[in-house]
Amino acid sequence: MPTYDRLLLRTDAPPGSSWGLFPDDAERGMANFAGPEQVLRGRATIRDGIVFSLDYAADAFEPSMSRSRRPPAQTVTSAHPDSFDDVWDGYWPQASSHIDGLRHRRAHGHGFYNGVPDSSVAAGTPHLGVQAWAEKPIAGRAVMADVERYREDAGSPIDHQAGEPLSLADITATLGAQGSSLEPGDILLLHTGWAEWFLGLDPARRAGAKAKRNTTGVAQSTEFLAWLWDSRIALFGTDTFAVEALPASLDSPFRETGEDGGMMHQELIAKLGCPLGELWHLAELAAHCARTGRYEAFLTVKPLNLPGAVGSPANATAIV
Repeated sequence: MPTYDRLLLRTDAPPGSSWGLFPDDAERGMANFAGPEQVLRGRATIRDGIVFSLDYAADAFEPSMSRSRRPPAQTVTSAHPDSFDDVWDGYWPQASSHIDGLRHRRAHGHGFYNGVPDSSVAAGTPHLGVQAWAEKPIAGRAVMADVERYREDAGSPIDHQAGEPLSLADITATLGAQGSSLEPGDILLLHTGWAEWFLGLDPARRAGAKAKRNTTGVAQSTEFLAWLWDSRIALFGTDTFAVEALPASLDSPFRETGEDGGMMHQELIAKLGCPLGELWHLAELAAHCARTGRYEAFLTVKPLNLPGAVGSPANATAIV
């Protein structure tokens, strides 16, 4: 598999893309890095038999940072007194803890992942839908990078009010301080504390944070993309709103078009095919890792089997 530097030199596909590099299961993208070997490596991390859900409740983020996503409304129906069903209206699968599918973002001027045409990304079509990860769930060893704890211990807490961009150095220094190392096919979890901070705000302050649109996340850089790809990460899950910082860093190299706006989503999703987890509930797992000194877990992610879905609740479970 070529390095990211080699990907940037591609002429047979968009520079910086992994298009065509996973011919056996193309629509799973970088999730292909987590195969049987990685599942067995993940199993070996289980020592305590403790299970953690990494999903917040569907209505946890209300009011949300999103301009459009809202919690669903439940209607309970009954055919007779001993039988009940329910209907969930206005359901946005990405309103709470979720995974972004590969049809969530296209690369301007290139298209969707692997060159899937726009006409194939519509309601009723399966191309690049999350069912690729539902029919063959993502599982393996997860490595926790508890940047929140690292920065607090260093006397420089993350400024969530300002929406601080986190550098690649923040992540690698955290892993080093923990004694953690990455292996090909690992799942990387980034705990920043942003979700707990946001959920701890009263409704008025949440509305103020939404109006400012400043959120903690990874600073946009080609160095981060290179590190993520060259580390062969199968999935990148965070407790942040958008994985990357909002607004994009002023020095972001990704401003070729107005649609990019300095963001990396088109690089991560449309070009590299990287599954992204957002708004994950990582605090309890991170605390357990700190208590035990073991920053790894066996992780499974099984999205809803909705053919053609843009995203899905993560249904992420960690076992330690």
